[in-house]
Formats: sequence, C-alpha cells, structure tokens
Amino acid sequence: MPIEEKQPDHPAIETPYAWIGGEERVHALVNRFYDLMDLEPAYAQLRATHGSTLDDARQKLFWFLCGWLGGPDHYQSRFGHPRLRARHMPFAIGIKERDQWVACMDQAMGETGVPQDLRARLKESFMGTADWMRNKGV
Repeated sequence: MPIEEKQPDHPAIETPYAWIGGEERVHALVNRFYDLMDLEPAYAQLRATHGSTLDDARQKLFWFLCGWLGGPDHYQSRFGHPRLRARHMPFAIGIKERDQWVACMDQAMGETGVPQDLRARLKESFMGTADWMRNKGV
C-alpha cells in the first residue's frame, strides 16, 4: 500500500500511519481485531485458521501494519520481506476466510475510531490483499 499523498481533510498528514494516530493506535486496532476474532461467532472460520493462540499472529500483524501504513518497518527489520502470499500458503484461505478477515478488520477499524475516509480506503486495500491471498476456491 502505503498511501504517501497528502490527505484532503488532513493536509499535514502524509501517511496512513500518521493519520491513524501512530504506533499506539495501530496497536489498539490490531488488539481489537484479534479480540473480535476470538469473541465473535461471525468470525469462527477465520479464528479456526489461527491455531490455539493468537499471540504470535497479533504481534506480527502489528509489526507488519506499522510499516505497511507508512510507519516504522518493524516487520521487515525482523523477518525481511513480508512475502505475504508465501507465508500464508500453509493456511486454507478461501472466500469465507477472506470475507471474515476484511469484515473483522473493518469492525475493528470502526470500533477503534479510524477516520471514516481512511477506513474506506484501507478496507479497499485490505480486500485486494486478502483476495490475492486466497489459495482455495471457496
């Protein structure tokens, strides 16, 4: 992604990372995302793909999103290039998992106060990436 242009309603903010509120807000978003995944029956199939604990996934998504949104590259400094598709190949990702991931992230963005215009842009980007990650037909 990163969106590097100035936002019309936020002329001094140059990255989604800054627009969202920095590391603390990204952390809150990721925590809410995984909390929802763990609690909401609507995300049960998605949750089932993650194993018994969400701790590792929670930390890695936080590190990844910081850099992807235009902030510090925590993920790449630890693991190198994200290679998202390759790293997700061991997990069965179909349309239901894709849709649940995007819905869960959208709900988390709404509940953590991501500005609506940024939320819409991110949701579109997340959907494109999630669709690209699919490795099963349904």
